[in-house]
Amino acid sequence: MTIKKFTGKTKEEAIAKAKEEFGEGAVVMNVKEVKPSGFFQFFKSVTYEVTAAIEEKEKYAGINLTADEKIMIPPMPQQSVIQGNAKTTVISSAKQQITETAPASAVSSEDIEKRLENLSNMIEKKFQTEESKEKDIPEKTVQNSESFKFMKMLYRTLLDNEVNEKYVNQILEEAEKIANSNNSVDVILSNVYQKMILKFGEPNCIDIEGKKPKVIFFIGPTGVGKTTTIAKIASKYKVEQDKKVAFLTADTYRIAATEQLHIYANILDAPMSIVYSAEELNQAIEKVSDNDLIFVDTAGFSHRNETQRMDTKNLIDGLDEQYEREVFLVLSATTKYKDLLEIVDSYREIAEYKLIFTKLDETSSYGNLLNIRLYSGADLSYIANGQNVPDDIEEFNAQMIVKQLLGGK
Repeated sequence: MTIKKFTGKTKEEAIAKAKEEFGEGAVVMNVKEVKPSGFFQFFKSVTYEVTAAIEEKEKYAGINLTADEKIMIPPMPQQSVIQGNAKTTVISSAKQQITETAPASAVSSEDIEKRLENLSNMIEKKFQTEESKEKDIPEKTVQNSESFKFMKMLYRTLLDNEVNEKYVNQILEEAEKIANSNNSVDVILSNVYQKMILKFGEPNCIDIEGKKPKVIFFIGPTGVGKTTTIAKIASKYKVEQDKKVAFLTADTYRIAATEQLHIYANILDAPMSIVYSAEELNQAIEKVSDNDLIFVDTAGFSHRNETQRMDTKNLIDGLDEQYEREVFLVLSATTKYKDLLEIVDSYREIAEYKLIFTKLDETSSYGNLLNIRLYSGADLSYIANGQNVPDDIEEFNAQMIVKQLLGGK
């Protein structure tokens, strides 16, 4: 006899697979509803597992009861009565199959009884094992506990805030041990909160230490607010820390950008000039080398525009080695996750960068901040949440963002 398990989305599909392989003589020994396990079972579909058997007519002299894989007979919801019925059904089905398929000349009644006895003992032992295991299951399982309900709520909340499901699973799986230890929801929340803050890390902003001047490049797609972001950051260093700042722009594709930066430079009483190449960049820096910080605005372009990408790369790579540099990739929090992935990959070919997110005031879902931080590995630095210069910008605050992602205010 060959015993094998078949799975399907429905009982009928699983049985059909058994009959397709074994033929119409297949005997269904057990039908099992397989429910997904773990904290995310609510979001997965139920499947069905059918254990079927078929007599190998050519091998009646030595019947083989070994399955091609370990047979797992599930514990029944009502212990003694249902289990007894299940055992009777399985053994009766096996007896009927052996009797109907085996010619009388091939197998004696004594052989049949012996086989049935072996099969009965095997199934009896299996049911006893499952019954023993069932007694060890606590009445209040994780699936029915408050911690499970709370984890499910966190799962949905993070997804609603557009955290990628891959990272949601990572975060909650790391917290699963805490939830399984019958801890309160406060302990679970605290654990998740701390882990998410660690994943964000500390903000990595402009380093004003070291040799002067520090040259700061801002790169990014069109329309993300690079020029306004430069003005905000420069204003803070100028006004709040009394640093000397200067502006350079290589954004010659958009005339309005040059005019806008010129206005900000006049307000801050800071020098500003236009550069067209790496050589001009170094010459312009030399003229304002007595400043602490030199902010360089680059042209915004589609991440798929190879020519403009190479122009920006050549500009940054052409900076004289005597100057220290930092590069910031400016992204909008409203950009789709799929597009952000392409953008960060494309700009990685230009230079290593830190991340600035803008337009947080235009979205209520901050999941992409975590998604891109984990995907790119780049440090977060500043976040901007409006157009006001210099007020609507601040250093990245992991605690504030994590509270938002977990449904807080």
